[in-house]
Amino acid sequence: MQRQNKHKPNQHYLNPNKPPIKSVPFAELIAVTLAQSTNTNLDLIIEEQITLDNYCDTLIDKLLKLPQSRFSNFINHQLEQMKSPLNWLDSFDLLIAENEKLFTQSGALFKYNKLFNLIEKKRDSLQVAVVKPCKISTPKRFVNADTEDRYFSFHEAKLHIETLSSFNNKIIYLTEEIFEYKQADIISKNNKLLDYDFQCNQLIEKLQTIRKMKTDFEKEVTQNSARYYSNESKPQPLQINGAINILTNVFKQMMTSVKPNGKPYLGYKIKEITEFICENFIDENGQPLSQSTIQTYLSPNRTDKDPNLDNIIKI
Repeated sequence: MQRQNKHKPNQHYLNPNKPPIKSVPFAELIAVTLAQSTNTNLDLIIEEQITLDNYCDTLIDKLLKLPQSRFSNFINHQLEQMKSPLNWLDSFDLLIAENEKLFTQSGALFKYNKLFNLIEKKRDSLQVAVVKPCKISTPKRFVNADTEDRYFSFHEAKLHIETLSSFNNKIIYLTEEIFEYKQADIISKNNKLLDYDFQCNQLIEKLQTIRKMKTDFEKEVTQNSARYYSNESKPQPLQINGAINILTNVFKQMMTSVKPNGKPYLGYKIKEITEFICENFIDENGQPLSQSTIQTYLSPNRTDKDPNLDNIIKI
């Protein structure tokens, strides 16, 4: 964490005529306490919790107090601690620009100009460092055809396809390459290799076939999984070892018998009770029950379908 001396406020706070320091966004706020510092000239020191405001304040104060000859070392020291040096350098550049008046009124305009020159040089060196290395040229034996502007290599196309994670991007890339090839003014072809567009089309067909297979497999797995969990969660129906109307009469009594509070034991419609019985019971032969038959048995008007008095189970 960076450090500010609580008993000795920053100089710009002591002078009310100086404009306040303007803060700018920083993605990384790295500072240390005085006890943690290994180089008080180059470290940003904050004793309390680091915030954007006290980070920017401490950074500007450091620049106003630090000798111009140490600016380069100070910037390098800060950049070495950053995960994204270029991003920090851009924020540092903006912070100095937003606080130009502080440098002018402090008689440090020469520091202001010096910092901008150092920032530009450091930015150039960082950008050069992240430039991608030169691409290794493809051997001629892997080049399908040459034009004046470019060459077509299916070997390269396959390597590029492997870097793409999206199936759609792979198809789009290969399709664009086919059109480029067909419209190109071919100067020479490698007779030992198949035509570039033919190989690209073959790869497209292969990718589409694989995608379809994967889709079909995933669909099959999903369906099997759904059936498995459906069967697992749904209880097996109970087998009735006797006449069906004995069971339905029990439900019929509970639907028609009224309790002291005036409500039946089962306050459901005949259709709802029918569905429940058919889903949860099977006959003595293990066969599903007929909904129309069960509905008839439950009808209060069809007493002819009730079991004999000797077989009735009284509720």
